[in-house]
Amino acid sequence: MRRSERLVVAGSVAALALVGLWGALSAPSSDLDDRRLSTYLTGPSGAKGLGQTLRRLGLTVEQRRRPYFDLGAGADSGGRRRERLYAFLGIDPPTVQEQTAIRDFVIGGGRILTAGVTGLERCFGYRSRRLSPDADSDMSVTVVPGAARRLPPTLRVLQRLAPESLAVAARGGDGERCAPHLASRMDTLARTKARGVVALRLRFPSGGEAMLLADGRYLTNRMFKETDAGLVVLPWFLDGGTRQLVVDEYHLGFGQGGSLPGASWAWLRHHPAGWAILQLLGVALVWLAITAIRFGPARSVIERRRRSPLEHLEALASGLEGASGIDTAVGLIVSGLRRRLGRVGLLPPDAERAWLSTLELALPTAAGRNAVRRLQGTIHQSGGPARVLAAAEAVEDAWEEMRPRTTRSGS
Repeated sequence: MRRSERLVVAGSVAALALVGLWGALSAPSSDLDDRRLSTYLTGPSGAKGLGQTLRRLGLTVEQRRRPYFDLGAGADSGGRRRERLYAFLGIDPPTVQEQTAIRDFVIGGGRILTAGVTGLERCFGYRSRRLSPDADSDMSVTVVPGAARRLPPTLRVLQRLAPESLAVAARGGDGERCAPHLASRMDTLARTKARGVVALRLRFPSGGEAMLLADGRYLTNRMFKETDAGLVVLPWFLDGGTRQLVVDEYHLGFGQGGSLPGASWAWLRHHPAGWAILQLLGVALVWLAITAIRFGPARSVIERRRRSPLEHLEALASGLEGASGIDTAVGLIVSGLRRRLGRVGLLPPDAERAWLSTLELALPTAAGRNAVRRLQGTIHQSGGPARVLAAAEAVEDAWEEMRPRTTRSGS
């Protein structure tokens, strides 16, 4: 491949790589349509902004991807439990056993925060009810204590469970739900102007704490960017000396299950960096296809050339040596010289010396005459392969002296 062609190929590959990288960076992310309130997601409904903000504020944010059956019997105790806050953000309801373990964890002094409909709020005597624009006239939110904040209207409020439901659950009559445990103290964090409760802090005698947020939209990336929701909810995470936040990702579908190749392929297809890697691999394959095409005329790998007359004679001598035909080889060498000079027909053995004597007299140079005399000496003398080689060399020297000088200089 010529240098200009290599430059064209390299420029094409570089242009394709730049186009692929630009497409990967400018393409819309698959998180845009994902409605899960996850700290892994960067879309409008994700909560990655919450996790990043809390990290910048000095908290350690852990994304838990396993069940909570062992939470109530955890090793945390005393002040360490107070420093760790578990967050359940719009998760699918856990199993009854997990809900019970989380409830017992709070009763034993642990701290949790729920947002949206998680099923855990029922373990503390509340449920998240969706507001109807027709029935509920005022959905604007007020922070307690009051502060001028630019907050969107809420779509959900917390509603206390009916006394009969609490009584049935307390007696263990409903085995499909977590038995509620009522708090000893309740503080309202946010409410609507119609006195609907949007956020509560429930406190228990052991020091446990459960913060319930009816509408999980206040933790989304969009609300953090477009409203003052971050200024309202971030203090709830930081209150109580929180040093570590554990976010439940298991019940949002980010469990540890699945194979490594499957997870890697999913990351390549859905993550912007993975999509960029796939595009670069495509560019590399195109580059290999282009460079595999040969430009210009075909070039032979093995150099082929015609053998010189001397090499032909040496090959003939070797063949005749193997057949023990020394005299025949010398005779054929002399006959070959006659054919080169335009003489046809075979000479009898006795006539060869006479013809060579005539040729010696006709040669104009001393080197040529000496070569013919050496050839005459090989005809009747004894010897093996060296005799054939000497005859071949003498014929070649005589022929070189008989060729025109212009041809010799031109070659």
